Amino acid sequence: MPKIAQIIVAAGKGARIGGDIPKQYRLLGGKTVLERTIAATLSSGLIDYTVVVIAAGDTKAADVLSNFDVHFVTGGATRTDSVKAGLSALKDDAPDYVLIHDAARPFVSADLIARLVEALATHQASVPVLPLVDAVKTYDKDAIGTDIDRAGLRAVQTPQAFHYADIVNAFNAAPADASFADDIAVAKDAGLSIAAVNGSRDNIKLTYIEDFTRAERELMSDTNSRYFATGTGFDVHRFTEGGTMWLCGVPIECGYTLLGHSDADVGLHALTDAILGAIADGDIGDHFPPSDPKWKGASSDKFLDFAAQRVTERGGRIEHVDVTLICEKPKIKPHREAMRARLAEILGLSLNRVSVKATTTEKLGFTGRSEGMAAQASATVSLPETV
Repeated sequence: MPKIAQIIVAAGKGARIGGDIPKQYRLLGGKTVLERTIAATLSSGLIDYTVVVIAAGDTKAADVLSNFDVHFVTGGATRTDSVKAGLSALKDDAPDYVLIHDAARPFVSADLIARLVEALATHQASVPVLPLVDAVKTYDKDAIGTDIDRAGLRAVQTPQAFHYADIVNAFNAAPADASFADDIAVAKDAGLSIAAVNGSRDNIKLTYIEDFTRAERELMSDTNSRYFATGTGFDVHRFTEGGTMWLCGVPIECGYTLLGHSDADVGLHALTDAILGAIADGDIGDHFPPSDPKWKGASSDKFLDFAAQRVTERGGRIEHVDVTLICEKPKIKPHREAMRARLAEILGLSLNRVSVKATTTEKLGFTGRSEGMAAQASATVSLPETV
């Protein structure tokens, strides 16, 4: 297992929220924001070492966090300077990975941290992002301007995760007086490979007093509890000679493939329907009709990613998915772990929340005669009660 450290940036004054108390020391449900943030990150069970970056002369942090095994370092005039100080504090016992997180995000989940860490197996950095749900327009001196296409825009959250050596080198290569909006900007400037994973609408940043009001309401009010919904999906495709078969997002070279309007990935189609069913949002044919030529030969991971984003737009989370492939051929077991990994990647889930299984029909029916393949899937989603 890689050694993982985290840097909690808590050196700011929180001027936009007003008052004399920095926002990380304001009470939220009877505890300071900083306490809640540290507890939330450590709940993942993945963090081995924690550095908290504080302002010069700050004596409150040590009192607030006396029950946590954390280490303090003094930050600088800017967020960039503070992060540099945190990275430097780790150099004598350098971790493999480092997560950098804002102290003002106390609702980060263990699942989000797991997604970020898993992405580091294939990338030098990872960042949680969310699609924008509100219309976006330019604005200048109280004047509403032109529309901006939000399809290509994402809101960016923390924690942001990195290979430690890579992000240290990236900061060292940056101009000494540079001030970046966040750490993923440093990584991008240095050309590091970056994975975007699904963020969480619960992972809000406390910036204005209204954010505290919302956070208190969500902590204290039963009306904002979450409920769980389960959807199911089923799909069938016949075999045809030649080509590459795609199953659960994985290519299989077996001399035959599945026949369909898109790439006929029976596993992804069933799972897409299961996720859409969990949020009562129709089925795959409603959103991607086979009569539309633009979906001819389309890669089915687009359909699954779409369904996942529909969940996110409703403030929901995909908690668990399960796919069963029903066929006599090809053999699924040699490809099963690759399928699980691909589904986890598309959905932004940890691997232990993704199941892929296979069975036969004991030579009965069209699957038993090896005429085609079927798949059934289920998806469990949690949603706000208000949705």
